[in-house]
Amino acid sequence: MPRNPTIEWSEFMKAIRVNQNGGSETLSLEDIPNPNPAEGELLVHLEAAGVNFIDTYQRSGLYPIPLPFTLGVEGAGRVEALGGGAEGFQVGDTVTWSGILGAYAEKAVIPAARAVRVPEGLDGKTAAAVLLQGMTAHYLCHDTYPLKTGEWALVHAAAGGVGLLLIQMCKMLGAKVIGTVSTDEKARLAKEAGADEVILYTRQDFETETMRITGNAGVSVVYDAVAATTFEKGLNVLRPRGYMALYGQSSGKVDPIDPAILAEKGSLFLTRPTLVNYTTTRDELTARAGAVMGMVRDGKLNVRIGETFPLAEAKAAHDALEGRRTTGKVLLIP
Repeated sequence: MPRNPTIEWSEFMKAIRVNQNGGSETLSLEDIPNPNPAEGELLVHLEAAGVNFIDTYQRSGLYPIPLPFTLGVEGAGRVEALGGGAEGFQVGDTVTWSGILGAYAEKAVIPAARAVRVPEGLDGKTAAAVLLQGMTAHYLCHDTYPLKTGEWALVHAAAGGVGLLLIQMCKMLGAKVIGTVSTDEKARLAKEAGADEVILYTRQDFETETMRITGNAGVSVVYDAVAATTFEKGLNVLRPRGYMALYGQSSGKVDPIDPAILAEKGSLFLTRPTLVNYTTTRDELTARAGAVMGMVRDGKLNVRIGETFPLAEAKAAHDALEGRRTTGKVLLIP
């Protein structure tokens, strides 16, 4: 098994473990044995791990995972060792990935089939900051509802990690964007990302303002990662045959609805997409990841790293994210 002689080896590594479900206080920094790559796997020495709302859902038990486990589904770093049959990579390559548990750690083992090589001109931290949320933004506006020139899109949580990337991609497609945010600072960031209009939902009713902005025509699509507090009014601002793309639930689950409501409000479409279903094959994963990282490398897509925390401060990172005190991407640095 090839090893990188420049990296110091020891029997144990630091990792953030979840031993019981609950709040951020359940996160535990522990020493656990170093992993070894099996057939078709890579051992990666992490440069950064992405912090995402899905991590809080898994920690709380909303998305059940057998206990105990190491948290984190997104990271980037340098390949330290390869298992047999892990083709296409070599020791020293910088790679990134998403959708594989174990990134809140100094090292992680990942399937080579789910790893993506970071292109020249991009560093590991930037790759960790953009892969999951960038691919999410990409599938939302290119595939879930492919935006067309001149169409209006409403983006909730517009100053968040996905929101800022999604605004930029919507504008690249020629669409017009309304963003919702909670503070003046977040409004500034959304405008800098290219939003045509920004609504401060703490002061304004986003339903009333959206209909005013669109001349009562409504928007073609609502990209909603908030859910419980925004869903009903989101349906109200859609044009006939508009799309509600509900891709997260930071404010909680949406109550069950009668599908007949979609007919009453204009033959609407409702979908609950996830990234895993938009990266189902190796070709789709590399194409989508390559498109996103290529935009960053070429200066077409700006990635905002809002805050970085040491690995040991994962609790503080979760508190900041869930308290909506963050903008852009949050990273943990091992």
